[in-house]
Amino acid sequence: MLKRILIVDDEPAIRDMVAFALRRGEFEPMHAGDAHEAQSAIVDRMPDLILLDWMLPGTSGLELARRWRKDPMTRDIPIIMLTARGEENDRVGGLEAGVDDYVVKPFSARELLARIRAVMRRARDDDEDGSVTVGDLRIDGAAHRVFAGNEPVTIGPTEYRLLHFFMTHPERVYSRSQLLDHVWGGSVYVEERTVDVHIRRLRKTLEPSALDGMVQTVRGSGYRFSASL
Repeated sequence: MLKRILIVDDEPAIRDMVAFALRRGEFEPMHAGDAHEAQSAIVDRMPDLILLDWMLPGTSGLELARRWRKDPMTRDIPIIMLTARGEENDRVGGLEAGVDDYVVKPFSARELLARIRAVMRRARDDDEDGSVTVGDLRIDGAAHRVFAGNEPVTIGPTEYRLLHFFMTHPERVYSRSQLLDHVWGGSVYVEERTVDVHIRRLRKTLEPSALDGMVQTVRGSGYRFSASL
């Protein structure tokens, strides 16, 4: 069965171009021109990945990404932002909103398909991960859920991967470049600052359970995960 990819862009020509590339890459494209159409498409048929334009009429792509990350139905769907905004602060803003990757316009079909496959491969690897417990934190790999004690923790897909790696490699310091290789994959170009963004989001996720101190900064070296708060 072909993987379904929802294209959310208000320009029909862009949607048609992307859909053509997706079909050549053996994906099934779905179309939406704004937030309302995107939500209707998701309710009708759940996509395996979303290509989301930054600039949309009414609700921006950034706000839409934040909304989907808070919704239990959509929080685990990988999101790639399509944007003409190439500045670092804009890219960081997208990552902080919960997107998994971004592609700056104009982009080639080859680059787009490569990023789609990389993001979907990381998501698939998550599904194959087992369960692990460190201190009061527990990951149920089969259910793809995180628990602090007996309380479920709402967590984004990238933070899930980062947390799973930390929990299976505790008490060891990893540099940003090492985390990029292990969590994002060495074949994908992601800036090292991306690690800092997701570390902050992971700490914020664990903060209500008072477990954010398990993610520790080692000055000049990187990050360590420890059950010793």
